[in-house]
Amino acid sequence: MTDERLTKERLRLWLRMLRVTRQVESALRERLRTEYDSTLPRFDVMAALSANAEGLKMNELSRRLRVSNGNVTGIIDRLVEDGFVQRIAIEGDRRATRVCLTKAGQESFNGMAAAHERWVNALFEEVTEADAHHIGELLHRLPTDTRTIK
Repeated sequence: MTDERLTKERLRLWLRMLRVTRQVESALRERLRTEYDSTLPRFDVMAALSANAEGLKMNELSRRLRVSNGNVTGIIDRLVEDGFVQRIAIEGDRRATRVCLTKAGQESFNGMAAAHERWVNALFEEVTEADAHHIGELLHRLPTDTRTIK
């Protein structure tokens, strides 16, 4: 394959990946909205907190989600209002707080996570286990450090 053909094929691949990602994300957003009155960012915050039972500092949570502190703060405020997250003062640092899921928050997330897994499975029902593994292996070849782009 010529360099130009290879370049064009890679561009088509990127566009296909982007289209599929957007379609799947859109479907998941809609299901979270209609079935749980939730949002994907809210789900992501709860997932990060669920994976860290001891809680996370707000800056740690922002860094893990790769979003600004301001974005996370608004979501956390609503989760606190709903009784799903609690803020815990950090001894010796009056400016920092740790946030963690409450029991109700963990229960709510568990339900959403199980549904999320079912939805993703249904969206990819035409993909075999072998295909999923192979596609995953191929995607691992893609760069994770975008600073290497020339």
